Amino acid sequence: MLKIFSYTYWFFVGLSSIFFFSIACLIFLIHQIYDRKQKKLLHLFTSFWCSVYVWLNPLWSLTVTGKENIDSNKTYIFVSNHQSMVDIMILFRIFTHFKWVSKIENFKIPFIGWNMYLNSYIQLDRGKVKSNFQMMKDASSALKNGNSLMIFPEGTRSLNGKLRSFKSGAFQLAKENKISIIPIVINGTSSALPKGGVVLQGKQKMSIQILPEVSAESFESISIETLTELVQKKIDTVLNS
Repeated sequence: MLKIFSYTYWFFVGLSSIFFFSIACLIFLIHQIYDRKQKKLLHLFTSFWCSVYVWLNPLWSLTVTGKENIDSNKTYIFVSNHQSMVDIMILFRIFTHFKWVSKIENFKIPFIGWNMYLNSYIQLDRGKVKSNFQMMKDASSALKNGNSLMIFPEGTRSLNGKLRSFKSGAFQLAKENKISIIPIVINGTSSALPKGGVVLQGKQKMSIQILPEVSAESFESISIETLTELVQKKIDTVLNS
């Protein structure tokens, strides 16, 4: 039964994306008149679009805590652990403005990936130095335009839910642009949909915990490596508590 439900669910996601993408295109056109640099309305709609798939899935229960740690008037770099493809869906549930930094393959997904282009999310072709340089340039530009960023510093999904070593890119951006960091801890998604799978694994309780910000002032005098280790430890401590 789980296989039947899973294939039906993903078919619904694909089919409904055609409808949602058509609305996204209209909002994109509105943004050609105003708010071209941030596209806040389009991101808000995208947050609703992805949240629909979480709300309508009877197998999933999601708890979001710590939203009071986000000041809507500030720009942040959000860094989160990465357990499953489901993480992308549920992180939209925090309903705050940000630009994803995401691997280029995601932008090729029909309708959903095309919407990422419309949102001016930031592409990364992993393993290519030139692409990494361009990503850092695009990310810095987005920050200067008042956009927060959402980054998975592990670079890829964990195989077992345990935290992988963090790459330093997000923390280099934070230091160079003097932007505060907000760590986010995701739990339960690796059981909901393991890496490489499409069959949902039954009823799952998932959670997003938004931790207090690590202010830009607090890491002015420390190295990027030390900052990377500091934030990784904060997330790992909560993940294993």
